[in-house]
Amino acid sequence: MHNIDTDSEDELPSGWEQKSTEDGNVYFINTCTNKTQWTHPRTGRKKEIPKELPFGWTKSVDDEDKPVYIQKETGNKTYVDPRLAFATDAKEHVHDFRQRFDASSTAFQVLHGVDLSGKYALVTGSNAGIGYETAKSLARHGCNVLFANRNMESTQQAIQTIVQETKASEDDLKSIHLDLTSLQSVKKCAAAIKTVFSDHLDIVILNAGVFGLPYTETEDNIETTCQVNHVSHTYLAILLEPLLKKGSRVIFVSSESHRFADLKNVFTLQNIAMPKDAYSSMMAYNNSKLYNVITAKVLSEEWRSKGIYVNSLHPGNMVYTNLSKSWWLFRLAFFVVRPFTKSMQQAAATTVYAATAAELEGVTGLYFNNCFYCEESAMARDKNIAHELFAMTLKIVAARVGAEGLQKYLDKYTTTKPLSKDETSNESEKTATKE
Repeated sequence: MHNIDTDSEDELPSGWEQKSTEDGNVYFINTCTNKTQWTHPRTGRKKEIPKELPFGWTKSVDDEDKPVYIQKETGNKTYVDPRLAFATDAKEHVHDFRQRFDASSTAFQVLHGVDLSGKYALVTGSNAGIGYETAKSLARHGCNVLFANRNMESTQQAIQTIVQETKASEDDLKSIHLDLTSLQSVKKCAAAIKTVFSDHLDIVILNAGVFGLPYTETEDNIETTCQVNHVSHTYLAILLEPLLKKGSRVIFVSSESHRFADLKNVFTLQNIAMPKDAYSSMMAYNNSKLYNVITAKVLSEEWRSKGIYVNSLHPGNMVYTNLSKSWWLFRLAFFVVRPFTKSMQQAAATTVYAATAAELEGVTGLYFNNCFYCEESAMARDKNIAHELFAMTLKIVAARVGAEGLQKYLDKYTTTKPLSKDETSNESEKTATKE
């Protein structure tokens, strides 16, 4: 088992004990002198414990009205608050937290002791691969999970497998149809989600994606990789805004590939997708992953005042999933490096960490890798690129399915009318003619 407390300085000196108050504060007592204090006797730092009991625990009182904690599965009782096992340093700044996990950590380890009962999560691309492992990990800890996928048969099979493996309640796992190659499907899905989770969504994980596709266009006349990985997910996130409340988290699953994006054949053509005559499947993927990081940063600023936290992340390099199924050579390459890459559980760890870690409360607009934040590429931090990308994305969506749910962002980010389908699809030809 991965040791989440890796700093020996956190060990208490001899004769000291760590205790909690009724309202959940941590204090320290010297059993020899009966001296008490709020700060750790070795580090001098205050400690915090989770607001909720660890998963599988409940609280009661004994005959003398003293609090007693009961482990549901075994029935074991203790007077020691089990939350103390998960105490962390109190943060002086929102980004003041230490790395508890790394590349070898699994999603199950990240969620150790975390109780997600009563939480509601949406995961796209959750019938297979990393998305499936993410959904399974959340469900294992009591989360209500909505599986948003195109293939409903495989989704139902995935749900049944998770119920069998995790003892999760089938009533807590639901499916909904979502085809990211269709903006109408996204619109319809968002409306349906609002009927399933009429009150709120705690977690939105935008995980689905495609990789290595030859040049194709969707029914919306948008290059497929760009639409599936970026446009549709951006549209879905915005449409779900009414369900997001203070403390909700939105996660864009991006990739380190975003560092290799090249926009010289994109923004010069006033479009966000690579044109057919300059198309590269790898570059289309890289660009779409850059767009994920940028969009997360834009929405993090838009929703910061509401207490909605938006972050992006890299799950792992060349993880062996169905993502590489588009071409036999990609499939072979992923297979060859499989022994040296992350397992599915390890690949889901950073997503689960960003979605649930207590120390990330209030943290927004960051990019995570190996369960810790790191600096994005320079292009991902370029506010001019971000503004232009977001504006063009909004116009492209509005031209196809209308401005419902988008108008306030259109008013802010655009000064011209949305591009029509003809304008968008013929943009490359118009530019070439002018040249």
